Amino acid sequence: MRIGMVGTGYVGLVTGACFSEMGNRVVCVDIDKEKIEKLKKGIIPIYEPGLERLVKENYKKGNLHFTTDIKEALDNSEIIFIAVGTPQGEDGSADLRYVEAVAKEIGELMEKPIIVVNKSTVPVGTADRVREIIQRELDKRLEEGKITPEKHQELSQFDVVSNPEFLKEGDAVNDFMKPDRVVVGADNPTSMEKLRRLYRPFTMNRERFIGMDIRSAELTKYAANAMLATKISFINEIARIAEQVGADINKVRIGIGSDHRIGYHFIYPGVGYGGSCFPKDVKALIKIAKSAGVEPKVIEAVEEVNRTQREYFINKILGRFGEDLTGKTFAVWGLSFKPETDDMREAPSITIIKALTSRGAKVQAYDPKAMEMAQKYWLKDVPVEYFPNKYDALNNADAMILVTEWKEFRSPDWYEMEKRMKEKVIFDGRNQYDPTHLRELGFEYYPIGVGNLTNRKREG
Repeated sequence: MRIGMVGTGYVGLVTGACFSEMGNRVVCVDIDKEKIEKLKKGIIPIYEPGLERLVKENYKKGNLHFTTDIKEALDNSEIIFIAVGTPQGEDGSADLRYVEAVAKEIGELMEKPIIVVNKSTVPVGTADRVREIIQRELDKRLEEGKITPEKHQELSQFDVVSNPEFLKEGDAVNDFMKPDRVVVGADNPTSMEKLRRLYRPFTMNRERFIGMDIRSAELTKYAANAMLATKISFINEIARIAEQVGADINKVRIGIGSDHRIGYHFIYPGVGYGGSCFPKDVKALIKIAKSAGVEPKVIEAVEEVNRTQREYFINKILGRFGEDLTGKTFAVWGLSFKPETDDMREAPSITIIKALTSRGAKVQAYDPKAMEMAQKYWLKDVPVEYFPNKYDALNNADAMILVTEWKEFRSPDWYEMEKRMKEKVIFDGRNQYDPTHLRELGFEYYPIGVGNLTNRKREG
C-alpha cells in the first residue's frame, strides 16, 4: 500500500519504518527541515534498538521517503497517519493543536478521498473533531470556487479512523513487528478492511487485530496505560508498607505475581513511572473523566502515589546525609526514564538530581544513551558533571544512586567501586542488588520496600 506518515517522532518514525519493511511505500512528513535532511542521511533523532537499520535499508530500497511537503504525501498515499505530538496542556488535558493543524492541511490540500488515521494518543471524540476540521476546509474550498461541487462530493468521501499505538520504548520495533494486539476503531467497513489488510503481515501468526468503534478505540489507549500505571503505583505503595512493617517487597512481589490474574509484569517497585505516555495519559484520562462528570478516584490516587514516590526515595537520601548536602558528592547511574531509550520525559532522575543540587550537592552522572538529551534539554540549567563511563562517575562519591536499570549496571565490579568511592553507600531505586552480598562487602544499602535492613556504616 501507499502510506503517508505525518510526524517523524517516536511513533511516526517507528510506524513508518516498520510498514516500509513489509514492502509498503511510505512517505514520512515533518516540518523540521533539519530532521528530514538527517533522516535522508540515515541519522536517527532518537535512540531505539533496530530502528536505524530499518530506516537506512528501506530508504535505500526506495520504500521509505522523507519530505517536508505534506501535499507530496497526500498525493501519493491512500492512507495517511497523523502521528504528531499531543503534549500535556496546563490543565492536564492533551493539547491537540498539532493534530488539528494537520487536519486543516489535509482538508486544504487533498485531491482525492483518503483514509485519515489518528495514530497520536488523543482524547475520546478527537476523530469527530478531525473529521469536522477536514470537512470545514473542503466546504471552504467549494465556497471559494477552488473545487467544483462534483469534486467536493468526491473528496467528502474521506474517512477518519482511530489506531492507537501500544509501543514500549526500548523495544518498539519488536512490539510493532510482533504486536500483542492491533486496535482499530472505524465506522466504515471498507476502511476497517483496508486497515486489516495493512496490518495482516504483522498479525498472521494468530489473530491480533481487534476492530471496534472509534470512541472505544480512543479510550482503549488511555485505559491500557492507566492500568499499567496503576500496577506500578500499587506495588510502590505496598513497598512503602513492607518497609514499615519489616517485610521484603521483593518476596511479596513473587508471592502475588505468581497469580496469573496479576502476573509479574509492571509490579517491580522503584522510583515511579516516567516517559512520554504514562504521566501524560493518566493526567489526560483524569481530565476526560472529570469533563464527563466522573470522579476518577482510583486514577487520581495512582498519579499521586507516583508523584510522591520520588519524594519518598529522596527522603531516604536526606535521612542518611541530612537536609544540607553541601560538600557531598553523589554518583547517579541512569538518566533515561527506562533502559534502552534516551527519552528523559518525566524521568525520575530529573526530580532526584534537582533535589540534590538544590541542597548544595555535587552530582556526577552517567547514562549509556541519555547524557546528550540531559545536557541539551532536561538538565541544561542544572550543575551536573557527566562522565564517559559508570566507574569514573563514582570518583570521590559519598554515595551511588541507581535510577535506571540498564543492563550494564546489574553486575558491577564492587571492588572497583570501593576503590573509587569516598563512602560505600548505595541507594538502589530499582532493587537490582542482593542486600546480603552488599552487607558482606561492607556497603550500606538502601533499596525500596525492604524492612529491617541493617546497614553497616564504614568505619574510620
